[in-house]
Amino acid sequence: MIRKFPARSCARISCSLMLVVCFVAAQYSVAADAATQVQLNAAKAAPRAVEPLTQNSIVRDYRVAWNSMSHALEFNSLDPLNGPFTGEAKTGLWQSVVSQQRSGLGRRYADQTHHLDAVFYAPGGDAIELHDTAEYQLQFLDKGKVIHEEHVVAHYVVLMTPSADRWLVRYLQAVPQF
Repeated sequence: MIRKFPARSCARISCSLMLVVCFVAAQYSVAADAATQVQLNAAKAAPRAVEPLTQNSIVRDYRVAWNSMSHALEFNSLDPLNGPFTGEAKTGLWQSVVSQQRSGLGRRYADQTHHLDAVFYAPGGDAIELHDTAEYQLQFLDKGKVIHEEHVVAHYVVLMTPSADRWLVRYLQAVPQF
């Protein structure tokens, strides 16, 4: 027996589904600031090649992570760290924000450019190690006013792992060089 739903019920379900899709898309568009530029070179990844769709996802999610981190550190808010970070990266950033909350200071990362090199992609596709050469303007803030600004070129070792619907930054460590 086939049961038909009234047209009104189908319209409500479709409308609800569209609202959910729009909400999720809005979250990504707000978080994925176009000012943050991310480029990925996956040519030397080993022991497995990084598929083009995976490359696109990593670039998108790494950009979201840096924008979320920037927002958290600028406004001393822990909420932006809940989506794109996990493990040691989340713990370390959480501690940085709490420390800034106590001091009343903040940091703003402006004009970000990230050049990622994939150096290890696990055979099972469950982890990727990246080397990030980042360039940005770092501004130190006191009650929202810039008290110091400097141009920074920094190097980070990054470990990202996939979750159900995106890649998460699990480890983010500044290093003097590669």
